[in-house]
Amino acid sequence: MQANGAGQEQEPELPCLNSAQNGESSAATGAHSNGLLASSAGDGTNAGVTAANNGIQPAGSSSAASAAATLGCETGSMKKKKRLSQADEDVIRLIGQHLHGLGLNQTVDLLMQESGCRLEHPAATKFRNHVMEGEWDKAESDLNELKTLMHSPNAVVRMKFLLLQQKYLEYLEDGKVLEALHVLRAELTPLKYNTERIHVLSGYLMCSHSDDLRAKAEWEGKGISSRSKLLDKLQTYLPPSVMLPPRRLQTLLCQAVELQRDRCLYHNTKLDSNLDSVSLLVDHVCSRKQFPCYTQQILTEHCNEVWFCKFSNDGTKLASGSKDTTVIIWQVDPETHLLKQLKTLEGHAYGVSYLAWSPDDAYLIACGPDDCSELWLWNVQTGELRTKMSQSHEDSLTSVAWNPDGKRFVTGGQRGQFYQCDLDGNLLDSWEGVRVQCLWCLSDSKTVLASDTHQRIRGYNFEDLTDRNIVQEDHPIMSFTVSKNGRLALLNVATQGVHLWDLQDRVLVRKYQGVTQGFYTIHSCFGGHNEDFIASGSEDHKVYIWHKRSELPIAELTGHTRTVNCVSWNPMLPGLMASASDDGTVRVWGPAPFSDAQDAEGFSEICSMDS
Repeated sequence: MQANGAGQEQEPELPCLNSAQNGESSAATGAHSNGLLASSAGDGTNAGVTAANNGIQPAGSSSAASAAATLGCETGSMKKKKRLSQADEDVIRLIGQHLHGLGLNQTVDLLMQESGCRLEHPAATKFRNHVMEGEWDKAESDLNELKTLMHSPNAVVRMKFLLLQQKYLEYLEDGKVLEALHVLRAELTPLKYNTERIHVLSGYLMCSHSDDLRAKAEWEGKGISSRSKLLDKLQTYLPPSVMLPPRRLQTLLCQAVELQRDRCLYHNTKLDSNLDSVSLLVDHVCSRKQFPCYTQQILTEHCNEVWFCKFSNDGTKLASGSKDTTVIIWQVDPETHLLKQLKTLEGHAYGVSYLAWSPDDAYLIACGPDDCSELWLWNVQTGELRTKMSQSHEDSLTSVAWNPDGKRFVTGGQRGQFYQCDLDGNLLDSWEGVRVQCLWCLSDSKTVLASDTHQRIRGYNFEDLTDRNIVQEDHPIMSFTVSKNGRLALLNVATQGVHLWDLQDRVLVRKYQGVTQGFYTIHSCFGGHNEDFIASGSEDHKVYIWHKRSELPIAELTGHTRTVNCVSWNPMLPGLMASASDDGTVRVWGPAPFSDAQDAEGFSEICSMDS
């Protein structure tokens, strides 16, 4: 097999060789012409193919020699005309690395021979082979040759430390304690690098057997696997022109797939990073028919306006509250995703305008409208009322939020009440003079977010009694909700619509268009896989859905005949959503029930579904 100039001294930024270097033999014994160690010996066939690829013909008549000379000139001329661009060279190297990983070494040789490229610098090839064979002294010597090719002068010390660490661990595993001790004292310590790690390594001398060593060091043991991981770490200190990062083509393909999925407006399933699960031959596209745009059920058991609905945290139940004084608990069928009535909780004289599930879904708190001074805490399992709380008949308790510990909750209203209570309704703390519109407890179990009548959201700490401004709007905040990670807040703002705020940076991120929002209280929600979507009701009788990154709606769902007060997205089933309306119904939305071969009538660019 002809070499690709593996024995030549070249600058690291020139991984491809010129045509004159194609025919030179390799200086490295047992190496393929691409510079990587051969997995099997070559045969005469390969040599013949290589010769043919280089325009060489057998000696014979003068006419054959003349033809060969002419062909050689034409070939040289073609190579000059078709000089590879840097992008082409990179692609060839990526393909070569991938093929080499599949064991197709002869194919790689022919690719490198014809293109005039090499996979990596010959010094890097030697280094790779010595590391994989556990020849640590030779690998350490190779570092001196690689030193001139590195961008960072400190990289050699770090690489040497990693090599000696592997050498030390392999000596320990083999029971060569004296040799390991020598490496630790005479080779690792003099580097004066990462002394903390050296102390940890010295502790491994006390390991009684190899299994104990591997467990404590979190190391796979001597062999190909641990050496391959070591090589991956070492490569990070070398420029890619010298040695390609491991599995670079797979990495780029995974990034491309993830980017396409990230840009897909309707992608609503878990991201699978395994390339085997996708086709690389077509672009990623999700159909709107797979999105919850279609009325799956209409629940008509309420006999008046439905003001609120909320799925439980485990996604198995839905609670709906109505002006008809009842709360209905619905069970979600895990197979069909259809809902059936489970329990009816009665006696809320003023109606039910807000509901909150406890973190473990064992309890449900119901609040009424502005003139309601009571709240009800229900045991969901038994359907029994555990607590009916009222501090004063003059109170207005219209909102509630659970502390993440599940043992406390906060409640308040626009008449200036702001309480923290236990499950029996006992008052633990109170904050005077805060006219609360909506509440949310953050995951730190200390901070409570409250929107008030001053068009703002403030953070209140009940432990040290401090408060701070977080969000300031120019119009009344009718309701808000917070993402699972506590970073984003979704606000329904009077006459403005739906706004997205970053709570950490305290900035307005996006204003979503389309929704009609006056002075009714409308509750929006995050939803879908990874909470990539936002849904809100509207006074124009529609449900609007946006991708979190896009201000324009990707779907408008029609079917309700009056204002849609609340939308709830199932936290465990990304394709299931519910909406509550003044028309007295709860609509359950799911994917379209058509086969892929059928076209869903009514699906336009903005997905609009009648019942």
